[in-house]
Amino acid sequence: MLVILWGAYVRASGSGAGCGEHWPLCNGSIVPRNPTVATGIEYAHRLTSGLCLVFVGALAWRARKIFPPRHAVRFFAVLAFFLVVMEALIGAGLVLFELVAHNKSVARAMSISVHLVNTLLLIGSIAACACFAGTARTLGEIRAGTKNSVSRLGLIALGWILLVGASGAITALGDTLFPTTSLVHGISQDLGIASHFLIKLRIFHPIFAIVGAFLAIAFARALPSSPRTSKLIWLVLGQLVLGATNILLLAPIPTQLAHLLMADLIWILMVALLCESVLDPGFQPDQTPVLAAGRVTSEHA
Repeated sequence: MLVILWGAYVRASGSGAGCGEHWPLCNGSIVPRNPTVATGIEYAHRLTSGLCLVFVGALAWRARKIFPPRHAVRFFAVLAFFLVVMEALIGAGLVLFELVAHNKSVARAMSISVHLVNTLLLIGSIAACACFAGTARTLGEIRAGTKNSVSRLGLIALGWILLVGASGAITALGDTLFPTTSLVHGISQDLGIASHFLIKLRIFHPIFAIVGAFLAIAFARALPSSPRTSKLIWLVLGQLVLGATNILLLAPIPTQLAHLLMADLIWILMVALLCESVLDPGFQPDQTPVLAAGRVTSEHA
């Protein structure tokens, strides 16, 4: 989570080119000499991203050691490692192809959207590891558990949130590259025929977000009432308020980071609730055999 937030700060502060066109080196050195503020910000992000790669790699290795073949945790841990490697490659591509700083191209918009979606899938995979670590479920049993209507609704909601996240990444990039002086000025930019495509696309994120909020709340209400479902509803409502506040305040960096943090927390909580809906036999439809939840044996614990 810290790496994600710091990465957003790198983009919002325009520090993406702090290490020049070099990767994995920074300005041609392992440790940059006489670094500027932008260099320090970008270099710190690279170091913490490298640590994240090591941690997720350790997660995948331990999962293979602890859990038997075909166990769900092994799958999601390996998937998380694949995704964190993809994060590194996307980040490298942004630097090597100069899709940073003041670049306003379509390629940057697409890459930053893919970057955000990949990030959500990464933290979702890690959350799934935590959710299934206390069970003996295989990946096949997990797939069978998603056939109930509640789980399908959760999958639809998560899929839509990926779209919300992708549009949010483009909106945040547009706010960074084309700052506005007032709310009226921002709206006139959004509606201007001659405006840059990054400005024109900003209008879609609030619309997608409202639809995503309805889907997330519908998923929460379809589940048995619990503190987690109530928390999800309040987080979603709070996120809508925070998003509106971000627009009214003309997207300052602190509210951008808070908005991203809230989005990640909502995503993790929804993944956890989806895992619960898959594991709880009460959600299984009549035609699907009830699968015993089971526990990992003491030798695997």
